[in-house]
Amino acid sequence: MASISSGTKGLDHAHGHGHGHHDEGSYLTPKSTAWATVIDWATTVDHKKIGVMYLFAILFMFFIGGLAAIVVRLELFEPTRTMIDAAGNTQTTGHLIGAVMGETDLLKANNLYNRVFTLHGLIMVFLVIVPSIPASLGNFLIPLMLGAKDVAFPKLNLLSWYIYVFGSLFAIGSALGGGVDTGWTFYTPYSTLTEEGHWRVVAMIAAAFILGFSSILTGLNFVVTVHKLRAPGMGWFDMPLFIWGMYGTAIIQVLATPVIGITLLLLIFERLFNIGIFDPRLGGDPVLFQHFFWFYSHPVVYVMILPGMAVISEMIAVFCRKKIFGYRAVAFSSLAIAGISFIVWGHHMFTSEGELSAAIFSALTFLVALPSAVKVFNWIGTLYGASIDLKTPMVYALGFLFLFSIGGLTGLFLGALSTDLHLHDTYFVVAHFHYVMMGSTIVAFVGALHHWWPKMFGKMYNESAGLLGFALVFIGFNATFFPQFIMGAHGMPRRYASYTHDFDIYHKISTIGSLILLAGFLVHLANFIHSLVAGPKAPPNPWGGLTLEWTDADSPPITHNFHHEPVVTHGPYDFDDVVPPQTNPADFPLPAPAKSRGH
Repeated sequence: MASISSGTKGLDHAHGHGHGHHDEGSYLTPKSTAWATVIDWATTVDHKKIGVMYLFAILFMFFIGGLAAIVVRLELFEPTRTMIDAAGNTQTTGHLIGAVMGETDLLKANNLYNRVFTLHGLIMVFLVIVPSIPASLGNFLIPLMLGAKDVAFPKLNLLSWYIYVFGSLFAIGSALGGGVDTGWTFYTPYSTLTEEGHWRVVAMIAAAFILGFSSILTGLNFVVTVHKLRAPGMGWFDMPLFIWGMYGTAIIQVLATPVIGITLLLLIFERLFNIGIFDPRLGGDPVLFQHFFWFYSHPVVYVMILPGMAVISEMIAVFCRKKIFGYRAVAFSSLAIAGISFIVWGHHMFTSEGELSAAIFSALTFLVALPSAVKVFNWIGTLYGASIDLKTPMVYALGFLFLFSIGGLTGLFLGALSTDLHLHDTYFVVAHFHYVMMGSTIVAFVGALHHWWPKMFGKMYNESAGLLGFALVFIGFNATFFPQFIMGAHGMPRRYASYTHDFDIYHKISTIGSLILLAGFLVHLANFIHSLVAGPKAPPNPWGGLTLEWTDADSPPITHNFHHEPVVTHGPYDFDDVVPPQTNPADFPLPAPAKSRGH
């Protein structure tokens, strides 16, 4: 493979300008006044600044969605009990949300619970996990990894950021107005009948509709950037695997997101104008909504997980100091996942579709496991025999392998018709979903944030604090969600505000685990804040990477990314042959040559 290089080969044309950018400052350099700096960031077309703005917005929404999750877990710490005392008075205990909100009516208190878990789901899916890696790290890193000055359409990139902000305001407005209790999937006919005439449901649906445009524009930008802006000498099989993962993600964003946009628009029209599309009272078909919704929402699962897989490939290669085992297999598996994701939506509907279609979708569901298994096999193959450096990003990568394997293997039970009919709509589904989405995507995102933090902000963080944060996150996550597999297998339904005493111990462990998980994220937050305020200056290539953002760019990069246009002369994972540029060679020695063997 002949890919990424630190050599400029004497070329100073910097994308055709005939000169380099020797005296240019960091992209983080403030303007002369605070107001000028604010205006500069608000109107920037620099992909790095847009990526950083996305990052902080996503982290803020992650905090809000996480608080909603903690409230849900505290509510479920004990079941709701209704008792009649000696005087004949009815006393209800165990409904925390109702007590805090001053709501004594049990039915209304449970309705508040519905609103909180709906808010958690909507924020985490549409405002956090979907844009997490693509919008923040993707925007920041794709041009740097490709050797480009920016994405293909910088102004479109800025527009996508403002669309994200606009959609977020709709969601926040609906939440502040009292929230919605439709569930994050907006299933009909409930989403068309609940609170008829009220604006909150329409506002929340509109938020998801608007956010879809941000996703489409971002995906379009990435596809064109990968096709057109690769550095001289970089062919398709010379690209880092992060780029392959983001390319597959972008294809799904462009092709699948319009479907959910049209579906949500039809749902809004039905609520506002009583058009019979999904409401059976008006001649509509509620199952049609499920088909439309999941035709988008299953591919979007891979919009969430493919970027996580992409960053894992980079972290494992760098901290193992080895070539990725089976580069082309990993690259093509990203495209295979993207393609297969469009034909498996029916496995969400085993209980609402015919037997033949259910059997077909079940078989197709097992098919999508193959490219995912290829990735896991190749990552393990890369780990085999490697000298692994257990820094914070690497332990997150190892945690990802463990959690993603659990999430993937438990998906097999849900893909099989006989077991899914028992497990459908139980806590088993909740646990599986969170192992794949949070235990994989968010864990990969946090690991990637540690990996590229020095490059993004030019500051190092405290490694011991990073490892402590990982330990708390890993322990807390498993304590929170593993008991839910057991609950689900025993029939505990999801989305219930109370439960029988049989599930007491599992819910208590789960709630305690969520608090440990919160503590882990707070450790990371404190560590990152300390890094920004008082962290030591980061070297250009602290981990010894061989992709262009490490070999040719400063930490943090200059506004135009590179002082010279990079030229690619070695592979992104040629650790056996190349001393990482911008490092002390003693820190990253080449491996000793293998002894020759007689034949």
